[in-house]
Amino acid sequence: MADTHFPDEWLAHSLEGVVTPELLAELREKTAPPARLWETLVAQKIATDEQILTALSTRFRLKLADPAQLDPAAKERVPEQVARRYHILPLRATDSYLEVATANPFDLDAEKALAFATAREIRMFLLAPSKIAERLDEMYRPEKAVDKLLEGMESSAELVQLQDSMAPDEITIAASEAEASQRPVVRLVDLIISEGILARSSDIHIEPEEGGVAVRYRIDGVLRQVMKIPRQAGLPLISRIKISTLPAALGEKVVIRILDSRATVKSLDSLGLNTNETAGIKRLLENHEGIILVTGPTGSGKTTTLYSCINQIKSEGVNIVTVEDPVEYRMQGIVQVQVQEKAGLTFASALRSILRQDPNVVLIGEIRDRETAQIAVQASLTGHLVLSTLHTNDAANAVTRLVDIGVEAYKIAAALRGVVAQRLMRKLCPTCKEVWMEAPPARLKKWIPKGTPLYRAAGCPDCAMTGYRGRFSIVEVLTVSAEVERRIAAGETAEHIAGAARRGGMKGLWDSGLEHVLRGESTLDELTRVVDIPDEDERSPDAAAASSRRSTGGRPQPAASHGAAVGFAEPAHTAAPEELTHFELLEEPEPARISGPHGLPARKVLLVDDEDSLRKVVKDLLERVDGYGVLSHLRSRPATADIPVIVLTAKSDEDNEVRVFELGADDFLTKPFRARALSARLEAVLGRRR
Repeated sequence: MADTHFPDEWLAHSLEGVVTPELLAELREKTAPPARLWETLVAQKIATDEQILTALSTRFRLKLADPAQLDPAAKERVPEQVARRYHILPLRATDSYLEVATANPFDLDAEKALAFATAREIRMFLLAPSKIAERLDEMYRPEKAVDKLLEGMESSAELVQLQDSMAPDEITIAASEAEASQRPVVRLVDLIISEGILARSSDIHIEPEEGGVAVRYRIDGVLRQVMKIPRQAGLPLISRIKISTLPAALGEKVVIRILDSRATVKSLDSLGLNTNETAGIKRLLENHEGIILVTGPTGSGKTTTLYSCINQIKSEGVNIVTVEDPVEYRMQGIVQVQVQEKAGLTFASALRSILRQDPNVVLIGEIRDRETAQIAVQASLTGHLVLSTLHTNDAANAVTRLVDIGVEAYKIAAALRGVVAQRLMRKLCPTCKEVWMEAPPARLKKWIPKGTPLYRAAGCPDCAMTGYRGRFSIVEVLTVSAEVERRIAAGETAEHIAGAARRGGMKGLWDSGLEHVLRGESTLDELTRVVDIPDEDERSPDAAAASSRRSTGGRPQPAASHGAAVGFAEPAHTAAPEELTHFELLEEPEPARISGPHGLPARKVLLVDDEDSLRKVVKDLLERVDGYGVLSHLRSRPATADIPVIVLTAKSDEDNEVRVFELGADDFLTKPFRARALSARLEAVLGRRR
């Protein structure tokens, strides 16, 4: 029975020269089962892991495993129960084979079970049992690894127990550099970062809370808490990192941004965009000069889109130079410049130097200030194609942002070629997504064609029970047409610019995301999380006009602006008020402005006339001046001097009434007014003009 005392008895015959037969016999007598020979030799310092590995590798010509080269995807192929039962560590997986680390390469049961479970050829590599156990905890149960580290920190005599009553400056002193360099703290930081990478997180947040320090990972754009560390361990942890912290009431908050240097630059076709959106961006990139902007909040994928654009236009005959902070992706065939503000190398100064290098295309990581914006605009006007980013909520507001920075509107109109606004939506996990059997909320039903199947996020181990895995972009592509350029040069509002772009075919972020939802790629919940549900008048002009006609029985209705003169223009045949019902809306109205004069809500004004040139004159006046100005201009032009005008206003004071009559009004009516009263006044005015 002595020969089978150790579960890994095969090892005894493989360590000749490391341990003697007499020593092995003694160990069998003294060691109680189920202790293993490998761990016993190491624990009693008879041999080291390295000595045993070297002996086995030499004798059986087996390769040693390198845990540092572990592929996170291999974890998805081997369930935790199987890995722990056979004491193996998944290393790498392909479609045809699985590489695992083991301390017993002759375990045929393990090899057969793994081959059956994964449907792959199994390739064995040697690794010490202690390393396998350690990495299994880190891979499948990170909280256990943290507990072990914290136990080690609590037993350390050099670690100071911090009191909650300590002042912030005392806490900073207590969390000294010496404590931050202790091995348990170092291992804890390494574990948090490595687990964040394995979990596909883009950011790691370390935040002080009551009773401890929380660690949260941002995965697919959503924060998830993964562990909570005691306060006495959390502060040395933050001191260990100390890259960029934010002072908070209970301590310093840390955010670590994870950038995968191995990630390759994606093509535009692989971003998951709708077909028409990819085509629209490619058309913008056909320009050889001008500015193309990508806008959106932090973390919306702007840099990825920019690099995909560079990848689209990159060729041997194109000189491309970038200036970034930081350089996130390395690309062959282009020159990349890293901003170093402490050394005086800012976006603006780097851009000046770049323009002397005769580039065809210039990528600016972000337009942050007036100087950078003006140089970028000037470069685009002198024959360069400039790509950059801005922080705005939609495409049209990129113009407003540039004006706020200090760029003249006419220069923006001449330089801008297009704007791509974007967000990132989470993609349904293909393993667990399931058909959503419930009806959508009433406010969303109008967006869903009857009979279209919708899906919901269920949750499974592949997606960490979230129901989502990976993200894709939804975009709003604004192309600067002749009408859009004219409106930008005239300094018009973002709403008017967006309206002109929609008439040219631009679809909003909601429409972009909705297409993905209807194709079963994501959910309505995810769409409403990322994008606001648009109002009816924020949709395409055709849809808004149709909705207006439906709500008014098939005819458009007039609406008066607050405190403005509204002209009811008489048609060429001098129509009576009841004949207005026979008019058709010859030009779709602009979307309502968010605010009018003096911060008051703006309204829409209906212009009724069968003469196109006259309508355009009055429309232009209404958009540019207040009611008094409109009345004054109408009376000063021969073509409009005889138009009958009734002033509708909320100002009922005598001075206002006298003023509008001095400017040439035919009648005056205060709001609110009754329909019959307005009709009678219209008949009276029109009758006097006949």
